[in-house]
Amino acid sequence: MTSWYQRKRTRELALVACFLAPALSIFFLYRLLPLGWNVLLSFQSWSPLKSATWIGVDHYEEMLLDDDVFWDGLANTLIFIGCSPIAIAAALAIALLVNSDLKGAAVYRAIVFLSYPLMTVAVGVIWRWLYDERGGFFNYVLRSSGIVDQPVKFLQSFDWALPCVILADFWQVLGFYMIILLTGLQSIPQHLYEAARVDGVPATARFFRITLPLLRPSIFLCIVVGILMWALAALILWAMWRG
Repeated sequence: MTSWYQRKRTRELALVACFLAPALSIFFLYRLLPLGWNVLLSFQSWSPLKSATWIGVDHYEEMLLDDDVFWDGLANTLIFIGCSPIAIAAALAIALLVNSDLKGAAVYRAIVFLSYPLMTVAVGVIWRWLYDERGGFFNYVLRSSGIVDQPVKFLQSFDWALPCVILADFWQVLGFYMIILLTGLQSIPQHLYEAARVDGVPATARFFRITLPLLRPSIFLCIVVGILMWALAALILWAMWRG
């Protein structure tokens, strides 16, 4: 009996390995192997015209001790990633709204989600026009309402550039976060809310005691995806300044 079970288990593991082998091979060839090669090259002085020479940690010393741009870029990246909870909170508010008995909730859900399938370059171009100094929508509204006399240089200002990029990226990922959180909301058993209402539990307590704890997997997924997406947000930066 034991040998039969072991043979069956071995066949199942072999089948799983066969299914995983193509994906793992692609992941190794296009992710792990280039990453390992880049780590190796970081300890060498390399040029296509001459052989590589080992220089140890000289590149890292130059980057950490002599390159001020690296620290500025790291600080901006951390600020970019640190703003992820704001986008998730906004998406959660919208998900709660469209998950209610609001009339036209399906239409609002589709409108919010429409931003996510757009190409990142297209999003960058759209927001570059909105921020444009001469014909941009935001400057038009600000000047028409008399708030400012001169157009605001959003993308040419050290004070405004980073918030402008964060807002543009927020707009693109908001629909994606909303769908993830909405799926989590709809998977919560309704009898928990019904029992809480019967016991007289207020809406705020139901949110913090039922909704939020059961949404932890969805919120965690949003955080992980947000960190990965915002750490690689170079494309929208290129589109907004050089597109």
